[in-house]
Amino acid sequence: MTATPDFSIVVPVFDEGEAAPKLAREIATAFAGDNYEMIFVDDASRDDTKARLIALKAEIPRLRVLSHQKNSGQSRAVRTGVLAARAPIIVTLDGDGQNDPADAPRLAKALLVGPRTLALVGGERVKRQDSSAKRFASKFGNGVRKRLLKDTANDTGCGLKAFRREAFLRLPYFDHIHRYIPALMLREGYEVSFQPVNHRHRESGVSKYTNFGRLKASISDLLGVMWLQSRARDPQGVEEA
Repeated sequence: MTATPDFSIVVPVFDEGEAAPKLAREIATAFAGDNYEMIFVDDASRDDTKARLIALKAEIPRLRVLSHQKNSGQSRAVRTGVLAARAPIIVTLDGDGQNDPADAPRLAKALLVGPRTLALVGGERVKRQDSSAKRFASKFGNGVRKRLLKDTANDTGCGLKAFRREAFLRLPYFDHIHRYIPALMLREGYEVSFQPVNHRHRESGVSKYTNFGRLKASISDLLGVMWLQSRARDPQGVEEA
């Protein structure tokens, strides 16, 4: 592994002992031939997720395993991975295996060859492999958020994203920020784009979210991001004299 990889693949996991090793192997296959590192962030799992990932390091030398001492949520795990990452481009995937790693290099390379003003290439899940209730709640929530925040995103719940590390670290951090990254990137004056990606059935484990839990958090989050947008001021570029 070279000193500075091109891509850092960051995967937050919590109680995904069955899914995590298979996902790591799929990521290694998808990025074979690329200069990358893989960072799994174990969010204080109660099962054997951490032990299984550590055992996998001998098979996948590019794998790094970070762990929280206390469960802190998906957004905090993503931020932990981004802070530890060494590459200028970050790729995130959900740890449940429903994001298809085969799509990840396409998003990462679209960002790599894009203009510096392009800070994020997000995935939009097609043929969602979730329950009808979950699909309806997601469609409704995405519609409300898109209308209020004007972030151009149809599916911010998709964990598969490629973004510039520097741009992400400019954003204000809060819990559940992973659903508002497009809006906050736009607030900072960056551009964002989206591409269709595959979505798969969950083969093991259980979802860590409920529709009610998402709704409860989204109300305060939406109000907070709307406030941030209202207080933003764009200097339209900076020059050094």
